[in-house]
Amino acid sequence: MYYPYLRGRQFELIALREYALQPRENNNIIPIIEPVRKTFNSMKLALPKLIEGDVKFALILNPQVGELKNKIDILVSLKDELSDNSKWIPTYILKNNFDEVLRQIKKFEFTDVMLICSESTDTSDSDFDSLIFSSTVKYIVANENRTLKRKLLHKGKEIIRLDDNFNAQKRNSDYLLTPDEKFSEEHLFYKGDGYNGFSDFTPLLSEYTEGGAAPYAVAIHLTYQRENGEVWVKHFVSETNDDRSNIQGKFAEAAEKAVTFLDEKNIHTFASEELREYYNKGNGTYPGLGMVKKISIKNHIELINEILKTAE
Repeated sequence: MYYPYLRGRQFELIALREYALQPRENNNIIPIIEPVRKTFNSMKLALPKLIEGDVKFALILNPQVGELKNKIDILVSLKDELSDNSKWIPTYILKNNFDEVLRQIKKFEFTDVMLICSESTDTSDSDFDSLIFSSTVKYIVANENRTLKRKLLHKGKEIIRLDDNFNAQKRNSDYLLTPDEKFSEEHLFYKGDGYNGFSDFTPLLSEYTEGGAAPYAVAIHLTYQRENGEVWVKHFVSETNDDRSNIQGKFAEAAEKAVTFLDEKNIHTFASEELREYYNKGNGTYPGLGMVKKISIKNHIELINEILKTAE
């Protein structure tokens, strides 16, 4: 099972809700969502669509970034959307807040809880052991940690490996000099390595950042599978990047490269068809940077779901 880690911003949520309602034979995706906005309008639109599409999701109840950092009123704000506990997974990020997390789990009588270990999680703490070995905890998400994995071996927990796979550049124009890069091979080896699932941040930065000014360059990041089964990411970047003018023209330059590649590789995900549609409307009809990001996310999720379906 694949657990893409996404923040609860508008276009990440649009990607998830569109994926949830697309025709497909099965689903091997459980998104992990970290809310980051004080207004929950996008969440209120997305979560019912995930439920309608039978896509279970993990919702972080103690976000560590964005406008909701360290706030715990999410359950109140999303009371109606979260009323059916079988459709979602209560999730907490662990630092050294073990007692507080355990109190929250008991207060709301949660079961099958997911815990995400951060870099500051002290996995040698006895309170950590008390929490993770609680019968209410089912999923443990962490970076590669052999000590923790051995501790959890044969303890009835589902262990999910979290990786930061996207090699971010400082500027979009820097991707012009970046060749195709291997993104992930976890789908090939996670079971053999003793994991029940794998997670990453999709072709996005793992570091949380707020939106900035219009970019000098437009970059489209698309993942695809190579013949050896590995997933790679290719960067398609505009050429006229001296200033912030003519964003539509920059998008057309990047989209032309992407569509040419998609046609050469005979890639036809729903997301890639959407990109073709924008490009073929004439001069690369510009959908906005958020929609470009949405296409990258959705293409990746579709790809991994199809890979896992084939591997079953």
